[in-house]
This record gives sequence, structure tokens and C-alpha cells, in this order.
Amino acid sequence: MDIKCRCNQECIKKPPAVLEEIGYIYSPCDNCPEWNFKKFKPFIEQIDPNQRVDANWGKCSCGRRHLDLVIAHILLIMQEEGLKTEKATLRNTCIPLITPGYPLQHAPYLSKDTLVVLSPDFNDKCATRVLAEVPEVKGVLKGDIKDTVGIKGNELSSNEYKLLAGCDMRCDLVQTSEGTLLIYKHQGEIHIEFPQPVSPKISTLNKVMGKYENPKVLDCTCGPGTLGIASLKKGASRVVFNDLWYPAARTTALNLEVNGFPVDFYDCKKGLIARGESWDVYCLDVNELASVLEEKFDICVVDTFPGVDTTTFTEAVRGICEEIVII
Repeated sequence: MDIKCRCNQECIKKPPAVLEEIGYIYSPCDNCPEWNFKKFKPFIEQIDPNQRVDANWGKCSCGRRHLDLVIAHILLIMQEEGLKTEKATLRNTCIPLITPGYPLQHAPYLSKDTLVVLSPDFNDKCATRVLAEVPEVKGVLKGDIKDTVGIKGNELSSNEYKLLAGCDMRCDLVQTSEGTLLIYKHQGEIHIEFPQPVSPKISTLNKVMGKYENPKVLDCTCGPGTLGIASLKKGASRVVFNDLWYPAARTTALNLEVNGFPVDFYDCKKGLIARGESWDVYCLDVNELASVLEEKFDICVVDTFPGVDTTTFTEAVRGICEEIVII
């Protein structure tokens, strides 16, 4: 499978390249200044009104800026464009999504193209300015984080965030007992998850897989593929991934390839879309799986969006799975 980003830039890197720099990429150097802005106080009241704000504002000689400075720069552009009032704070400016994303003990110091930002207030003109004037930003999305991206349950309606400028390809680092997974996604198409030092979902999966020796796993709501790929790393003899949302199924195929599980990718948007040595990726309604998959599984993983009734999912796979695990 071709793992090049649709923007034709080097947004997608293999694990060695990412993990080599992850220990220091967001850490301040010895010369990086500390900043202590108040997140809930109007930002305009915290700086000199004559302060020149540009790409070099607050930048260290190492080429990085504190996250608060980057968000403040974005806020000031939004205020100039009439999208935020003078009372606006750093807290209500936008959702900052670092890439690669992983748990941090401190606010990150950012270099070029390490941030995707999300806000329902962005418009095309402002997004173009942010991308051009704030070098740390690689993509600008219009949307509300409270709105689920994808298809919620078995509803036919779907939702995406709108990419207004740049590229929204991000990478999250997910820790497992078998090593770190790199989970890439176009953030406008896949729901946002914030990496944790210990993922409760991975912990639940490990506990269930411990009951079996090399189990067969059905990940029937796979999203970007995290749990199914973790199952392969854990020793599953076979994994079938499925998601009704085509961008999720396609992203799963990409993440399999990135994490060392090559796939043959098929140019179709329904049914079997990718196949590997002992892993397949489907894009189907969960109710179609039992009639399509002529095999049985030891474990079925059901990981839906919060608040979604899982009854439909469990009933659909009950006949082909020994154990159903609600994540």
C-alpha cells in the first residue's frame, strides 16, 4: 500500500524515525524562555499593545516556541479578522493537536509543522493567514470537538471537520506492552483521541487476550485500527478489521502498513478493501459481517463512540464470536 500523505509531503514516517526524536522533540532547550500566561484571562490584557507579533515572537534560537505563544499568535490573528473579541482567552481560542501526539509532563515547545488546530470559528481567510503566518501550524480545521466525526452507531448521517488550510494528517503514539504503535489519521475524518500514559482500552484488550493462546480477533468497529493492530502485536493469529465509515477502514489499512503489517489495498469503498498475511480490512455494516465472514473468532472487540447503544453490535456478531468485549 502507498503510505504517502495525500498532500504529497513527508507527513507519514515509519516508527524508527518518529521514536528516535520523540524524547526531545517538544522539550525546551537550555535557552528556551519560560512563559506563564493566564489561560482564563483576556490575553490582550497580558501583553504590551505595541508588541510586534510575528513568526519570530518568542521564538528561541533553537527554532521552537512555547505552545501558549503559538496559540496566542493564532488568537491575535482571529481577533484581527473579527472572529474573536478582545475578551477572548487562550483557553477558548482553539483545540491544539500536536503531531506526533503523546502524553507530556509539560507544555510543548513547538517547531515547524507540528500542530493541527480545530475551532468552529475559523473561516477560509483566517485559516489561510494562520497557515501562512504561524509556522508551527500544519493544518487548520473548522469544527466543534463536541461533534463526533464519522458515523455514530448505525445512523446513516455522518460528520467531518472541514479542512480549510494545510494538511490535517496527524500521528498519535499508543503505548502497548509490545512496543509503541504509530496511529496516523486525517484528523478531520477520524475522531480525536488524546493519548494516555496507560491506555485503558489497551489494558482491557490485554486482559482478555491473556485468556487465549494466539486468538482470532474481530475488531468490528475498528476506527483507525488501534486495537486490532495491538492484537496482532500481542500475538493474535488472525485479525479482521471492520468499520462502516470508509475513511476509518482506509486509515486502518494505512496504519497496518506503517506498523509493519503490509496490506494489498483494493480500490473499492465497500466490502473487503485490504488484505494481508493474516489480517483483512472490511468496510461493512456490522449486520453484514456474519454472512460475509465464513469463520469463527475467539474475541470480538466492540469500541463505539460514547453513548452509543452496543446492542446492535453484540447481536450482529454473537453467532461468530466466542467472547464479545465492550471497550
